[in-house]
Amino acid sequence: MTGTRVTLRIDIVSAEEAIFSGEAEMVFATGAMGELGIAPGHAPLVTALKSGNIRVILPDTKKEEVFYVKGGMLEVQPFVVTVLADTVVRAHDIDEAAALEAKARAEQALASKSSEIDFAKASAELAEAIAQIRAVQRLKKHLK
Repeated sequence: MTGTRVTLRIDIVSAEEAIFSGEAEMVFATGAMGELGIAPGHAPLVTALKSGNIRVILPDTKKEEVFYVKGGMLEVQPFVVTVLADTVVRAHDIDEAAALEAKARAEQALASKSSEIDFAKASAELAEAIAQIRAVQRLKKHLK
């Protein structure tokens, strides 16, 4: 099988719609236990997804597609990856200014010693904003 490139199929679906469906050489995601790198022939697994980035390395071009996901599930079969997420946004659709503003608000809320602050909510908002900013930064890096 010399010269034959092996790929896997990836489907990324949000609660509202199918976001991406295609072939990939490699997929990276943040599961409940940490960062996963998924290549063709990967062992089957199912895991919860943390809010963060899904990176898809496209065949031949080595171009990288970056998606921000907020929660969800990841199912891996040897040649098929399925992402079922609550929210999915392509990195190029993220409003970086809004994400930076949300990060600043969450940091300010966490720094406040007010008893009215919901620290779990502020921490989750901070993590979400940081993940969105990282997605945008990763996209910018690969566009250079």
